[in-house]
Amino acid sequence: MSTSSESRDGGTVVVTGASGGIGRATAVRLARRGGTVALLARGRAGLEGAARDVAAAGATPLVVEVDMADADAVEAAAARVEEEAGPIDTWVNVAFTSVFAPAHEIAPDEFRRVTEVSYLGYVYGTLAALRRMRPRDRGVVVQVGSALAYRGIPLQSAYCGAKHAIQGFTESVRCELLHERSGVRITMVQMPAVNTPQFSWVLSRLPHQAQPVPPIYQPEVAARAVAWAVDHPQRREWWIGASTAGTIGLNAVVPGLLDRYLARTGFTSQQTSDPRPPDQPANLWQPADGEGGRDFGSHGLFDDRSHGSSLQAWATRHRRALGLTAGAVAALVGVSASAASRR
Repeated sequence: MSTSSESRDGGTVVVTGASGGIGRATAVRLARRGGTVALLARGRAGLEGAARDVAAAGATPLVVEVDMADADAVEAAAARVEEEAGPIDTWVNVAFTSVFAPAHEIAPDEFRRVTEVSYLGYVYGTLAALRRMRPRDRGVVVQVGSALAYRGIPLQSAYCGAKHAIQGFTESVRCELLHERSGVRITMVQMPAVNTPQFSWVLSRLPHQAQPVPPIYQPEVAARAVAWAVDHPQRREWWIGASTAGTIGLNAVVPGLLDRYLARTGFTSQQTSDPRPPDQPANLWQPADGEGGRDFGSHGLFDDRSHGSSLQAWATRHRRALGLTAGAVAALVGVSASAASRR
């Protein structure tokens, strides 16, 4: 049976972290299919902006203010979505928070908070979705991950730890669903560096403005990848961007070499030459886009340096057609070579 027919027709979609960045762009992308898009996040200004964007894209927005670190609140949010919008067809986990700093400058309660939001928030969201999807034997859960789920980098130890944990959790759940021959699917999309507002609102102790490590992609590239994963959840994982594929591949082969390379380059490549703004907000404990706050939208500070498409992501989506084409070309070349040799 198809696990994604409902999502292609709109249905009921939940996106966590929907107030900004990849979550916001994903909500808008999926809203083009109609149905209801439930927007889960903490920030009131960002949620209201996301609701306007979703409505303009053609879906009905359902705003739910929730801290993903609160398991009971996440369960209540899922119950409210089903009560008001019907059975949840797709659940996309995106919400996170982090700290930019060397590990020894991050306090224990900060590590705990990042873990509770960025890892346990995915756990709580996934479990809330599965409680509803498993009895119906249908539904899709998409985990928005990162190349950093495989490869830790300096200055992001809390975030990297959470992404590694999500990877392990998702693999375990996938095996359990396969064991029970469930029609529910879970897949993970590993993202490259993306131009999101996180670099303007994540707690930072860096001397300069934090930035994503180039190459940088726009949030819409990530959103297209999530939408594709929703429709093709049989694939266990998607790598988006040549930098993601290269990082994961190299880490599997020469992790020690990457250790030394990142030790030399990882500090400067994650900071611009501009000083960090002294009044930069931090969303670790409170949303930066709270009541009366600023709607940061989907994009960050780096539009002029960000790519709106990814050839690698396109090739990944069309790998079967490309494989058939390559096979046909190889066959023609072989036939031509054989004919030439007989002349």
